[in-house]
Amino acid sequence: MARILIVEDEDRIVSFLQKGLEANGHSTMAVGDGITAAAVATDADFDLVILDVGLPGQDGFATLAQIRQRGERLPVIVLTARDATSDTVAGFDAGADDYVTKPFRFEELLARVRARLRDQGTSEQTLLEAGDVVLDLRRRTVSVEGRSVELSSREFALAETLFRHPGQVLSREQLLSMVWGYDFEPESNVVDVYIGYLRRKLGADRIETVRGMGYRLRAD
Repeated sequence: MARILIVEDEDRIVSFLQKGLEANGHSTMAVGDGITAAAVATDADFDLVILDVGLPGQDGFATLAQIRQRGERLPVIVLTARDATSDTVAGFDAGADDYVTKPFRFEELLARVRARLRDQGTSEQTLLEAGDVVLDLRRRTVSVEGRSVELSSREFALAETLFRHPGQVLSREQLLSMVWGYDFEPESNVVDVYIGYLRRKLGADRIETVRGMGYRLRAD
């Protein structure tokens, strides 16, 4: 399990990131301004920082420069709504390890988090199992009774979320937030559609419908 510092001043995005990262086995702490972030990042033991550029007090570039000036080499992934090449260069020059432009899909950010944690040698669970179904997170493969099954990237992200919470009921809203991101449409039926896809590929009885509540992965 990695400890991740989230530096973001928009509550909706903070909630989205914390839910998704914690659902994937990480612990998080969030701060909403650059000055506090620079102090916390150097005083506490974190494995990675997710840093927004547009922060009150001082921007993310200045915050990152302070973190690096103090000798901290923990990986930093910069989030920004700016997509100009000059901003990307400024982020890397300040010491960023990676750069994600808003709006982003959580599965993309999570893949980048995993890559940076692997670079640091931070251990993570790479195989998720439920009965005769095995998800290999590193190879992004799935097997059912030893037989390889092809999943799309979104199907895999949904399966991974369910497999990280075996036996737990997850609501449609939770699944929308964790898999489709913070700009999801609450009334969308996309979760139900993709649950249907997974049932056809992983087994009709593997994922249960809990009426009025959501879906649950059978752990046996």
